[in-house]
Amino acid sequence: MRTLFSHRFETALGWVGLAASDRGIVMTTLPVDTREECEWALSARLGGTVDEPRRFRDLETRLVSYFEGEDERFDDVEIDVEYRSEFQRRALAACRRIPYSETRTYRWLAEQAGEPIAFRAAGQVMARNSAPIIVPCHRVVGSDGSLRGFGSGDTRLDLKRHLLDLEAGGRRLL
Repeated sequence: MRTLFSHRFETALGWVGLAASDRGIVMTTLPVDTREECEWALSARLGGTVDEPRRFRDLETRLVSYFEGEDERFDDVEIDVEYRSEFQRRALAACRRIPYSETRTYRWLAEQAGEPIAFRAAGQVMARNSAPIIVPCHRVVGSDGSLRGFGSGDTRLDLKRHLLDLEAGGRRLL
Protein backbone atom coordinates (compact mmCIF):
# COMPACT_ATOMS: atom_id res chain seq x y z
CA MET A 1 0.00 0.00 0.00
CA ARG A 2 1.34 3.42 -0.91
CA THR A 3 1.90 6.20 1.58
CA LEU A 4 -0.21 9.34 1.20
CA PHE A 5 0.92 12.69 2.55
CA SER A 6 -1.42 15.50 3.54
CA HIS A 7 -1.70 19.10 4.68
CA ARG A 8 -4.53 21.41 5.70
CA PHE A 9 -4.48 25.19 5.70
CA GLU A 10 -6.77 28.19 5.79
CA THR A 11 -7.51 30.41 2.77
CA ALA A 12 -9.71 33.45 2.22
CA LEU A 13 -12.59 31.09 1.35
CA GLY A 14 -12.05 28.52 4.08
CA TRP A 15 -9.98 25.47 4.97
CA VAL A 16 -8.42 23.46 2.15
CA GLY A 17 -6.87 20.02 2.37
CA LEU A 18 -4.27 18.48 0.09
CA ALA A 19 -3.14 14.88 -0.24
CA ALA A 20 -0.45 13.44 -2.47
CA SER A 21 1.38 10.26 -3.26
CA ASP A 22 4.93 10.19 -4.53
CA ARG A 23 3.42 10.47 -8.04
CA GLY A 24 1.52 13.70 -7.41
CA ILE A 25 -1.66 15.20 -5.99
CA VAL A 26 -4.30 12.62 -5.16
CA MET A 27 -6.89 14.94 -3.65
CA THR A 28 -7.68 18.56 -2.94
CA THR A 29 -10.71 19.61 -0.99
CA LEU A 30 -12.83 22.58 -1.85
CA PRO A 31 -12.81 25.28 0.84
CA VAL A 32 -14.89 24.43 3.90
CA ASP A 33 -15.71 26.42 7.04
CA THR A 34 -13.68 24.53 9.62
CA ARG A 35 -10.47 22.55 9.93
CA GLU A 36 -12.56 19.65 11.24
CA GLU A 37 -14.67 19.56 8.04
CA CYS A 38 -11.46 19.61 6.05
CA GLU A 39 -10.02 16.75 8.13
CA TRP A 40 -13.20 14.76 7.65
CA ALA A 41 -13.24 15.32 3.86
CA LEU A 42 -9.69 14.00 3.54
CA SER A 43 -10.05 11.06 5.91
CA ALA A 44 -13.45 9.98 4.57
CA ARG A 45 -12.00 9.45 1.09
CA LEU A 46 -8.44 8.46 1.89
CA GLY A 47 -8.26 7.01 5.37
CA GLY A 48 -4.94 7.65 7.08
CA THR A 49 -2.33 10.02 5.72
CA VAL A 50 1.01 11.30 6.95
CA ASP A 51 0.84 15.00 7.79
CA GLU A 52 3.72 16.63 5.93
CA PRO A 53 3.19 20.39 5.45
CA ARG A 54 6.65 21.05 3.95
CA ARG A 55 5.80 18.90 0.92
CA PHE A 56 2.97 21.31 0.07
CA ARG A 57 4.39 24.77 0.94
CA ASP A 58 4.63 26.06 -2.64
CA LEU A 59 1.19 24.78 -3.58
CA GLU A 60 -0.28 26.19 -0.37
CA THR A 61 1.15 29.63 -1.15
CA ARG A 62 -0.24 29.50 -4.68
CA LEU A 63 -3.69 28.32 -3.58
CA VAL A 64 -3.90 31.01 -0.91
CA SER A 65 -3.08 33.60 -3.60
CA TYR A 66 -5.62 32.05 -5.99
CA PHE A 67 -8.42 32.26 -3.42
CA GLU A 68 -7.50 35.91 -2.85
CA GLY A 69 -8.14 36.62 -6.54
CA GLU A 70 -4.60 36.38 -7.90
CA ASP A 71 -4.03 34.89 -11.34
CA GLU A 72 -2.50 31.55 -10.37
CA ARG A 73 -2.04 28.62 -12.73
CA PHE A 74 -1.68 25.02 -11.61
CA ASP A 75 -0.98 23.22 -14.87
CA ASP A 76 2.55 22.40 -13.68
CA VAL A 77 1.31 20.57 -10.58
CA GLU A 78 1.64 16.81 -10.98
CA ILE A 79 -1.50 14.80 -10.29
CA ASP A 80 -1.62 11.08 -9.62
CA VAL A 81 -3.88 9.45 -12.22
CA GLU A 82 -2.67 5.90 -11.62
CA TYR A 83 -6.13 4.47 -11.02
CA ARG A 84 -7.90 6.30 -13.87
CA SER A 85 -9.05 4.91 -17.22
CA GLU A 86 -7.51 6.28 -20.40
CA PHE A 87 -10.66 8.33 -21.14
CA GLN A 88 -10.61 9.77 -17.61
CA ARG A 89 -6.95 10.71 -17.98
CA ARG A 90 -7.61 12.46 -21.30
CA ALA A 91 -10.64 14.31 -19.89
CA LEU A 92 -8.69 15.49 -16.85
CA ALA A 93 -5.80 16.62 -19.07
CA ALA A 94 -8.21 18.48 -21.36
CA CYS A 95 -9.81 20.22 -18.39
CA ARG A 96 -6.38 21.36 -17.23
CA ARG A 97 -5.90 23.07 -20.60
CA ILE A 98 -8.93 25.34 -20.15
CA PRO A 99 -7.42 28.82 -19.87
CA TYR A 100 -7.73 30.77 -16.65
CA SER A 101 -10.94 32.84 -16.59
CA GLU A 102 -12.50 30.95 -19.51
CA THR A 103 -15.11 28.20 -19.66
CA ARG A 104 -15.70 25.20 -21.89
CA THR A 105 -18.62 22.79 -22.21
CA TYR A 106 -18.86 19.13 -21.30
CA ARG A 107 -19.21 18.43 -25.03
CA TRP A 108 -15.91 20.24 -25.70
CA LEU A 109 -14.32 18.20 -22.93
CA ALA A 110 -15.56 14.93 -24.47
CA GLU A 111 -14.28 15.98 -27.89
CA GLN A 112 -10.88 16.86 -26.46
CA ALA A 113 -10.78 13.48 -24.71
CA GLY A 114 -11.34 11.77 -28.07
CA GLU A 115 -14.95 10.71 -27.52
CA PRO A 116 -17.18 13.42 -29.08
CA ILE A 117 -20.50 11.91 -28.01
CA ALA A 118 -19.40 11.04 -24.48
CA PHE A 119 -20.30 14.38 -22.92
CA ARG A 120 -22.19 12.68 -20.07
CA ALA A 121 -19.16 10.52 -19.35
CA ALA A 122 -17.00 13.66 -19.38
CA GLY A 123 -19.44 15.14 -16.86
CA GLN A 124 -19.00 12.08 -14.65
CA VAL A 125 -15.22 12.47 -14.78
CA MET A 126 -15.64 16.06 -13.59
CA ALA A 127 -18.12 14.96 -10.89
CA ARG A 128 -15.47 12.54 -9.60
CA ASN A 129 -12.58 14.98 -9.96
CA SER A 130 -10.57 14.48 -6.80
CA ALA A 131 -8.36 17.53 -7.36
CA PRO A 132 -10.63 20.54 -7.92
CA ILE A 133 -8.86 23.83 -8.65
CA ILE A 134 -5.74 21.91 -9.77
CA VAL A 135 -8.01 20.29 -12.35
CA PRO A 136 -10.30 23.31 -12.84
CA CYS A 137 -13.64 21.54 -13.25
CA HIS A 138 -15.37 24.75 -12.19
CA ARG A 139 -14.56 26.02 -15.71
CA VAL A 140 -16.76 23.36 -17.32
CA VAL A 141 -20.36 24.39 -17.98
CA GLY A 142 -23.45 23.09 -19.75
CA SER A 143 -23.87 23.55 -23.50
CA ASP A 144 -26.30 26.41 -22.78
CA GLY A 145 -23.71 28.09 -20.55
CA SER A 146 -25.48 27.11 -17.34
CA LEU A 147 -23.63 26.03 -14.24
CA ARG A 148 -23.90 22.32 -13.60
CA GLY A 149 -22.81 20.19 -10.66
CA PHE A 150 -19.93 21.14 -8.42
CA GLY A 151 -18.69 19.90 -5.09
CA SER A 152 -21.21 17.20 -4.31
CA GLY A 153 -23.69 17.47 -7.13
CA ASP A 154 -25.27 20.90 -7.18
CA THR A 155 -24.57 21.75 -3.55
CA ARG A 156 -21.65 24.10 -4.22
CA LEU A 157 -22.82 25.94 -7.35
CA ASP A 158 -22.44 29.17 -5.37
CA LEU A 159 -18.74 28.40 -4.98
CA LYS A 160 -18.45 27.53 -8.71
CA ARG A 161 -19.98 30.93 -9.57
CA HIS A 162 -17.67 32.64 -7.07
CA LEU A 163 -14.55 30.99 -8.54
CA LEU A 164 -15.55 31.95 -12.08
CA ASP A 165 -16.20 35.53 -10.97
CA LEU A 166 -12.92 35.58 -9.02
CA GLU A 167 -11.02 34.49 -12.15
CA ALA A 168 -12.82 37.06 -14.23
CA GLY A 169 -11.65 39.83 -11.90
CA GLY A 170 -15.15 40.47 -10.62
CA ARG A 171 -16.77 40.66 -14.05
CA ARG A 172 -19.30 37.95 -14.86
CA LEU A 173 -18.09 35.25 -17.25
CA LEU A 174 -21.55 33.84 -17.92
